[in-house]
Amino acid sequence: MTEHLPPEALDEWADAVRERLGLGPDDLPIPLVLDLAGDVARGVARPAAPLSAFAAGLAAGRAGGTPEQVREAVDRITRLAAGWRP
Repeated sequence: MTEHLPPEALDEWADAVRERLGLGPDDLPIPLVLDLAGDVARGVARPAAPLSAFAAGLAAGRAGGTPEQVREAVDRITRLAAGWRP
């Protein structure tokens, strides 16, 4: 298994996930999720990144799941990570 995927492999994986979960092309905002993961990994800890991405998706889904709700959940977690002091 390779540690890093080339961009086209990530796109292929995202397409497969969208298909498997019945998601539309705009339902999986890759840059937004990757930025969130990076911000949390740097500001909190690496293991907090996937947990935070899941939490953002869960919160957005419970709020209705619109793209704006996804961005809002991501923004709230990003701001939390930026000021994180354990």
